[in-house]
Amino acid sequence: MILPILPRAGLAAGVLALSISVAAGAVQAKEPQAALAAALARQPATAPAKNVILFIGDGMGVSTVTATRILAGQRAGVDGASYDLAFDTMPYGGLVRTYSADGLVTDSANGASAITTGYRTINGGLGVDGGARRGVCDPARNVPTLAQRAKRELGKAVGVVSTASLTDATPAAFYAHSPDRGWESDVSLPAAAREAGCVDIASQLVLAPDDLRPDIALGGGLSFFRPEAVGGQRKDGQDLPEIWGARADAAFVTDRDGLNAAVAAGRDVLGLFAAVHMPREVDRPTAAPQAPTLEEMTRAAISRLAAEPQGYVLLVEAAHIDKAHHAGLVAASLTEGIELSKAVAAAIALTDPAETLILVTADHSHGLVINGGDRGDDVLGLIEGPTGAPRLAADGKPLPILTYATGPGGPRNGEGRPTLEGIDVTAADQVRQAGVYSPSAAHAGEDVPAYAQGPAAYLVTGSMDQPYLFQVMRHALRLPVEAP
Repeated sequence: MILPILPRAGLAAGVLALSISVAAGAVQAKEPQAALAAALARQPATAPAKNVILFIGDGMGVSTVTATRILAGQRAGVDGASYDLAFDTMPYGGLVRTYSADGLVTDSANGASAITTGYRTINGGLGVDGGARRGVCDPARNVPTLAQRAKRELGKAVGVVSTASLTDATPAAFYAHSPDRGWESDVSLPAAAREAGCVDIASQLVLAPDDLRPDIALGGGLSFFRPEAVGGQRKDGQDLPEIWGARADAAFVTDRDGLNAAVAAGRDVLGLFAAVHMPREVDRPTAAPQAPTLEEMTRAAISRLAAEPQGYVLLVEAAHIDKAHHAGLVAASLTEGIELSKAVAAAIALTDPAETLILVTADHSHGLVINGGDRGDDVLGLIEGPTGAPRLAADGKPLPILTYATGPGGPRNGEGRPTLEGIDVTAADQVRQAGVYSPSAAHAGEDVPAYAQGPAAYLVTGSMDQPYLFQVMRHALRLPVEAP
């Protein structure tokens, strides 16, 4: 049974009606029985996977999933707590440990690399093993990614999609090798690293050999790929999008129309839709209406890759879940979580579960806290009392349902929390209160969720180590245990 969002005056009557319904063994009591029946009838899919789609909600810890689910339901006009995001409907799942080789709390580089290579590495490292040192170029530490192995060993096509710059940590973990995630263009690459054989991340994407280069790459980061002479930041003079587009079967695009045309023509596509990161979805319709959404990029990538007879491997990152969290913008972050759900729903609709493994997880968590609230309260708002007025915390001030452990909304200079009077705390640009001030909200180190459907999805279960997810995908594709 789905509960409506009840007005405050009708809340008590609604709760009474619910209690009577449950006591009478009505619809809600049957839902767990139906879920059990479905679980008992479920048969593990043990055949090889033709395709693998890996979704990473950057910074999407358990509390973020819960809050996103509630907000999505409330925006749909139904009860949020009992609502399902697209990945909530997947039959298998568990919890994933996210520590790095050198820290209890991981960054996106190690978190994504652990998933895409099977090697836990240092914070800041991409596609390198745990013996790497931050900022020290040592190509002997490079380890192949799932995408690289799938393309070289199995002839599969490869795609990468992100709302961040394609050179940012999570998407780069699918194709790049670097002991420092900051080496996004040649201007960031130290001379010593260049002399030791390291290459900037943007160059690795475009200049990779044919048997390693992605077939479609969509996101932001144009400035890292273009020279200064045409508005970019590269000092080596290389115009990487021009190099990409010079191939007869390839196209470089910068907007939705160009993307759709290139996909329809079956070309290899490099789509760069922003100078650095793409705009958050709360801003995109006005700031960059010509830019595709995460769902649209996901649909385009699957459409392009599905034409490949040997199948494909695709990474899709919802980057702004994390980036909005860092800025304390909870409404914007949860909106990005809803966009991820839409992208997952599109992937489910466009693929055959008998041949495509879909895995949804996170690289790390964030310190978002759900403090309370009644079922009818706006999850972005304040905890309300029975009269509709805010309940007061022990300091005599209202308390939002959602706050951060750390972040730019924390108290500064010995001041306490603001009272929030006259402030619309639900606004997308409202910086949410935090317990401890930090210019950027910190990642959190607790386990993150994973959800799966399709071939080998039954292996995604229980308490898992992050590199284990790589092994599940490798097994699904029937890649050998170690790269040849």
